[in-house]
Amino acid sequence: MYKKARLLQQNAVDHFQKNNYNTAFYQFNKSKILFETIKDSINIVFNCIQMANIQQINGDYYGSKETLTEALPYSRNDKNYAVAINNFFGIAYKELSLYNDAVYYYNQAIKASKDSISMQSPLNNIAVVYIKQKKYDNAITILEAILNKKNLNENFSLKSKSRVIDNLGFAYFKKGSKEKGLQFLNEGLQLRIQIDDDYGSIGSYLHLAAFYAPTAISKSNEYAKKAYETATQFNSVDERLKALSFLIANGSGTKYGTKYISINDSITSVRNNFKNKFAKIKYDSKKEKDENQKLRLEKAENLVALKEAEKDKVILFSTIIASIIVLVLLGLYLRKRYKHKTRLLEITTAYNTETRIAKDIHDELANDVFHAITFAQTQSLTTENIKETLLQKLNHIYSRVRGISRENSNVDTGSNYSDNLKEMLSTYNTDATNVIITNIEKVGWNDIESEKKVIIHRVLQELMVNMKKHSQAPVVVLKFDITQNTLLINYSDNGKGTEKSKIIKNGLQNMENRIWATKGTITFDTEPDKGFKVKIIMPK
Repeated sequence: MYKKARLLQQNAVDHFQKNNYNTAFYQFNKSKILFETIKDSINIVFNCIQMANIQQINGDYYGSKETLTEALPYSRNDKNYAVAINNFFGIAYKELSLYNDAVYYYNQAIKASKDSISMQSPLNNIAVVYIKQKKYDNAITILEAILNKKNLNENFSLKSKSRVIDNLGFAYFKKGSKEKGLQFLNEGLQLRIQIDDDYGSIGSYLHLAAFYAPTAISKSNEYAKKAYETATQFNSVDERLKALSFLIANGSGTKYGTKYISINDSITSVRNNFKNKFAKIKYDSKKEKDENQKLRLEKAENLVALKEAEKDKVILFSTIIASIIVLVLLGLYLRKRYKHKTRLLEITTAYNTETRIAKDIHDELANDVFHAITFAQTQSLTTENIKETLLQKLNHIYSRVRGISRENSNVDTGSNYSDNLKEMLSTYNTDATNVIITNIEKVGWNDIESEKKVIIHRVLQELMVNMKKHSQAPVVVLKFDITQNTLLINYSDNGKGTEKSKIIKNGLQNMENRIWATKGTITFDTEPDKGFKVKIIMPK
């Protein structure tokens, strides 16, 4: 199994280097599935990163985020892969113009870096995002700090150095320091020409075309044409479009407009085609894996059935009649018992909810209110800073009251349900915890009963509260999936976990009661230092 997976992986690498992206993606995915079977986490992460890279090369940034999310549970103990995953997340968010998210993930890549040299690339990427956000001073500070590093010339490649110098010149130009900007832009271009970095020179030509566009159109066109010619040699479509846009904006629309439209339409069609192919490859592989597992299970069941048939071939008619009578009586009894049990579950759930609210009030508010009263009684409220301290204490109490109220308020099950659920889950996204939510929009919430929507909201809310209090997880992933008749929710975090025998009930018991009331199932999976997982299956 391992040899087959490694052979597929090596073939995928060869195809990737030859730009055969469809074949490379297919073989990386097949290899990943085999590595999942033998639980080889290192190679699973490697394949996921390569697949995400291929998706980003072909403009499928949303698909790349899903692939990177698959790699997260396997990358917790390997900083090298953590740097790569976070860097690719940053690229995806940058290309989707979600700049704050891009900066966040580039910073995560920096935190996972082993040394100052490996930090330079994500730092440069952050500076590029700051330029797009018009935060030119921030970009200049970062880029100059990179250039001023003592070990830059020894360990930093000339290609990387030229990129930093070019970005610094562009930042100064956009800030308004044209003379200084031009100096760095020319220095970056000359260094790229010196080291034969033809592909990198495309960026320099485009920046110089932008520099001269307001004051010297002919010179701007000269650099735009150089960028277009070089980009054509490397078949770099995005850079060709950027160069053409300068030529069109500079008054050459008649000559270059048709060419721009043709290239743009072509690349849009190609990238959409790649997105569909990547999605189908992953879907077909998952379907094949599920069918193989089903066939193995059916084969095992058939063997068991044959053995049982050899032992017991004759069933007496009287036994059948007796069984039917017993089943009818048992069905009547279970129906009556089910109604009674459902009523008890409703009462138990309501009682547990009231108990939790009372505990929250006692634990979170009682002491704070007592301290506020004592403070007011023992301090002189005529002093301004004393009054300010008291106001802060009261505001803190008010915030806690609002938090308890929000956790137990009515749930809007209308058209805004999906947005409200996502907003509730996102409130647990902090500097210490990254909450990732996938496929929530793909669920047809309008087809799900209102009562079940309320239960889903409450159960997920209790899960997040449990995570906040006990798990201390850096990453939380919530994935939604829907079939014709079933809603599936997978929760996983990489927190500290616990032994299954020591799972604290309370809120978890509440979750079980709620899910059972919908005829669904909920299972918990946890071990010390291996995170916490929950799988919820319920009928629509």
